[in-house]
Amino acid sequence: MKRRDFSLAASAAAASALTLGTSSSWAQAAGFKEGKDYAKLGKPATVSAPAGKVEVIEFFWYSCPHCNAFEPQFEAWAKSVPADVVVHRIPVAFNASFVPQQKLYFALEGMNLLPTLHAKVFRAIHVERNRLATDDVIFDWIGKQGVDLAKFKEVYNSFTVANQVRKATQLQNEYDVEGVPAMGVAGRYYTDGTKAGNMENVLRVVNALIASSRKA
Repeated sequence: MKRRDFSLAASAAAASALTLGTSSSWAQAAGFKEGKDYAKLGKPATVSAPAGKVEVIEFFWYSCPHCNAFEPQFEAWAKSVPADVVVHRIPVAFNASFVPQQKLYFALEGMNLLPTLHAKVFRAIHVERNRLATDDVIFDWIGKQGVDLAKFKEVYNSFTVANQVRKATQLQNEYDVEGVPAMGVAGRYYTDGTKAGNMENVLRVVNALIASSRKA
């Protein structure tokens, strides 16, 4: 879903692992072109992965139907990456209405609940039609998942989560995210379904950029 579509969507809401190459020019050799299939950032984005690791980020929004459709494919891919690849998810915020879901993600992460509840959040929104768009609705849903609600609220409203939200939005801006789902590689490259043609191609492009980044 593109950035320009979010204002309308937000208003409505409120009312196979691929083989990696090794060449430094692998992306070009595979037929992927800078400026078409992916963009090279003019200024490097912040990277948190340690030296010797290649950081890959998926930018997503829980309420995005395209993110929901991509999630199983991305999850399978993320589990298959080599040991030198560090994968992170970053929830975006194109306006203030997105913030509760950013806080939901980081609170689940802080409580080690993503393995059990991340997919359930997508299901709640896209199958059960529970928008999970405000604090109170999120708290009500969390309380029904067998989670210690008092502890969740503490984490959700913590300085740590607020800081993670700030950094997530900063990183989204550094990568100049145009829509979601989208992916960033090594603080230097950005791609999405519009650029690559579809999300399967996005993963092919990302694999090529990982290989290229190893040599950079």
